[in-house]
Parts: sequence; structure tokens; C-alpha cells
Amino acid sequence: MKTCLAALTTCLFLCAQAFAATADKPNILIIFADDLGYGDVQCNNPERSKIPTPNIDKLASQGMRFTDGHSSSGVCSPSRYTLLTGRYHWRTRLQRGIVGVLGQPLIAPDRMTLGTLAKQQGYRTACIGKWHLGWDWPVTKEQRPMLLPDKKNAVAATEQQVALWRDIFSKPIAGGPTTRGFDLYFGTDVPNHPPFCFIENDQTIGIPSEFLSAALLDNNQASIQGPALKDWKLEPILPALGERSAQFISESAKEQQPFLLYLPLTSPHTPISVNAEWKGKSGLNPFADFVMETDAVVGRVLDALEKSGTAENTIVIFTADNGCAPYIGVKDLEAKGHYPSGPLRGYKSDAWEGGHRVPFIVRWPGTVKQGSVCHQLVYQADILRTLAELWSVTLPDYAGEDSFSLMPLLKGEDKPIRKNAVSASKDGVPAVRSGPWKYIPAPGSGGWGSGGDQSQPVQLYNLADDLGETKNLAGTMPEKVAEMKALLEKLITDGRSTPGVRQKNDVEVVRYPRENSPKKAKKG
Repeated sequence: MKTCLAALTTCLFLCAQAFAATADKPNILIIFADDLGYGDVQCNNPERSKIPTPNIDKLASQGMRFTDGHSSSGVCSPSRYTLLTGRYHWRTRLQRGIVGVLGQPLIAPDRMTLGTLAKQQGYRTACIGKWHLGWDWPVTKEQRPMLLPDKKNAVAATEQQVALWRDIFSKPIAGGPTTRGFDLYFGTDVPNHPPFCFIENDQTIGIPSEFLSAALLDNNQASIQGPALKDWKLEPILPALGERSAQFISESAKEQQPFLLYLPLTSPHTPISVNAEWKGKSGLNPFADFVMETDAVVGRVLDALEKSGTAENTIVIFTADNGCAPYIGVKDLEAKGHYPSGPLRGYKSDAWEGGHRVPFIVRWPGTVKQGSVCHQLVYQADILRTLAELWSVTLPDYAGEDSFSLMPLLKGEDKPIRKNAVSASKDGVPAVRSGPWKYIPAPGSGGWGSGGDQSQPVQLYNLADDLGETKNLAGTMPEKVAEMKALLEKLITDGRSTPGVRQKNDVEVVRYPRENSPKKAKKG
């Protein structure tokens, strides 16, 4: 009896502390899945999804599900930049592709992020998971070849390489999450790239001493061989992120301080390193098993909110960086009745909707109506200004240039918050939205996808009538094409899509079709 009473007292104390700490400022939890297609989540695709996602579906039933939510890009790093800064990634140097192996920081030191904004409001902030936005690695240009094998599938590192790695990875790594608004960081940076180890704040946990086993470079596992901890395994990564997140939530509940947790999951992106409990569970393929394991980790973190007593005062945002990757067995999945993009055309990397229309769910107890669905156009960039409005902060002109507040929609209004949006393919081809209209200034997907009428240099679709992008109207509607082209040019030259003082892009923005691109690089 005494044990039960003590447990009850402890629980009530934690709940009271959590409520007192955040009563006027709700906690923020942003879960950012990696390569999770719009149709991989059952609540988005009930008729053509065969992968159970009970925890994500439950989250949607408790909040608002957006059917027209978008990432900035069809690939990883650009979408992360935009979510954190509220600014289109194509205004930076990264107008195509991703941040490379041991790449430099993409977010400028003085740029506002979700983390810096939250810290200004007294929040405890953490990033737990995949960063992939670059660091100032303590590696010279001359040393870089020593971090990669001199031949594919190297067996062992040389003594000289091991000595250099010991020197490099014993030093702090500058320019990472703890310099971009986060008090704490734990993750693997990029789980399929070296170094193969966990990083905590600005230090590796342990010193890599061997090349990653060549056995881990096949079947959608790691992508590049490089320095690794001895006997490094890929399967423990995802569970570790869930446990660290639960730990952060529990610790934060005991503090007299609200928290913002940015949880960029490493899954279901490669490495598709499924733990034994989930292997074969889907009955489809390893990717589908990994989606199920990802859903379970989401459930683990949401359960930690409940146990800490913070769930009722926490805004939870769940979304993904881009669509499902076609190379994980998409055709096999579709043959078995599972369509990762649902009704959408294309997959990861594409300018078509399957590349960047992604799962997007918000739960906010007491504010967002449970089980609600919103069909308005929204964008991951919008999170920054939404939080600014929550905290009654007026953003400066040089922050959140492409961010519109979701607050009216979250409170039940059904009117557009933004008139336009621009996502981009892996190769940088823009996909421009204006209401239901979509303009792509290229004949194909701009990514790994194929198809497109090569006789038509550009594409124009009315998504209200043709969500699958099957009818290219560009040839019959030249005036609308001209209008969309002019809109894109204005969004580029204004340096922003929100009202405010004109801003400069970091570099000259490439125009499409490419033959019309400026020849000289200059600010604009």
C-alpha cells in the first residue's frame, strides 16, 4: 500500500511540475521521419497502404492531418534546412543534391532556427537524430583522402590512417547543432556516411579505429566506407534515438523550463537495418518492416510524453523530409498492393508530388480539433512563424522569409494561409504551386524519375482535377505558364515569399529551363 501511495505521489508531483513549467509555453516535439512516403502512412492511404502504422495513425486521430503538406525538396538536406529556418533552401548554395560527406555547415551561424527562436523564449532545446546539415570538421583538405579507403571495400586501415583518425576524432567538431540553436545533440549525423559512431554535442563517442565492414555496404545498408568504431552495428541506431528522446523528455519534465525537441529520425531511410523483432513483420519487404519499426519508435516517444505528464501541454508535429525512395523495392511493394506515394506521381528526388508531398500531422490538445483534416497548402517552413505567433514574437525581416503561420488552420479556419509555394527536385528543378496550379519548368521529374513528354519543355497541372499529374496543360495554356513563370521569378528576386523588406539570396539562383539560366554568378 505504501509503495502504491509513494508511486502515486511521485506521479502527481511530476505532473504538477511539468504543468507548472510549461503552462504558459507548451513544449514542442517535432518528429521528422526520413524517406517516409505520403502513402506509407495508413491514415493517408487507407485503401492502398499495406503497412500498419498504428502510432502515427493514432497521432492523426488525436490532432489534425494535412493532405497538402510539403517539404522543401525531394531529398534530405535541403528539406532539413527549410524546416529549421523557415527559408527556401534554393536561396542557399545547396540548390541541388545534398550536403556531401564531411560537408561544411549549410545554415549560416547568424541565421535564426527553430532552436534559436525557442531558446530566446527560455526553452531547453535538443536535436536527437540525423543532422546532415554539415559541420566544421577538424580535417584539412590534404587529410580528407585518409578518411576514405584507397580502394572499394577496403579490409583494414593503415597505422597512419588510424593515428590520424585518433587525432581528428579526439577534437571538438564545430559548426554543428549546438552552434545552431540546440543545447544538446545526440545522433549519428548521417547513419549511412562516415564517421560510423554516435556524436554527442560536439564530440564523437569513442574514436573510430577501423573501416566499416564491407558486409554493411550492400542491400540498402551503408553507402560509403569510412572510419568506424570497432564492430559498429547499424541496427542499434534507431532504438538509441528513441531512448535518448524519452530520456530528454523525462528529464525536461523535472525542470522548471519548457522544452523543444527536434527528433530527425534516421528511418526508414537507408541503412534499412531492421532489428530482429521487426524482421518479416510486414510480410512485404525489409523497407516495410522498417516503417513498422519506425512507427514503434514514434509510439515509444509519445508514450514517454504520457509518462512524464507533459503530453497535454505539448505540441507534436510529425512529418517527413521527402517521399519514399524508389530503390527500396517500390515496384515489388506496389505489386503486393502497397503504394508508397498513394495517389501521387513520383517518389523521392522528383519534382512531381510524390517527391515532396509528405505526411504532416499536428497534435495540440485543447487547441487542435481531434480527428480533423485540413486540405489547405502548407509547408514545413511554416513551423517557424507558427511558433513565433505562439510566443507573440515578430520575426525580423531577415528571418523566416518563406514561413507563414499555421495558427489559423490549427484553430479551425479553412482559408489559405499561403498563396504559393516552391519545392525542388534532387537536381534543383522547381515545382511551383499557386493555389491548385503547379508549374515545373522541365520536361521530366528533375530527379530519378523518368517520363514526361519531351516535346513539352515545361509542365503545367491543375491538381484540383488531376492530383496524379497525368495531363500536362502547358501546351494549351501558354498564358497560365507565363503567369507561373513570372511568379517564380518574383519569388526569386524578392528574396522572400512573405510580406516584408526585400532580401538577398545567398548566391545567384539558377533559373529553369536551364538554357535560360544566368551565365554569371551574382547576388540575386
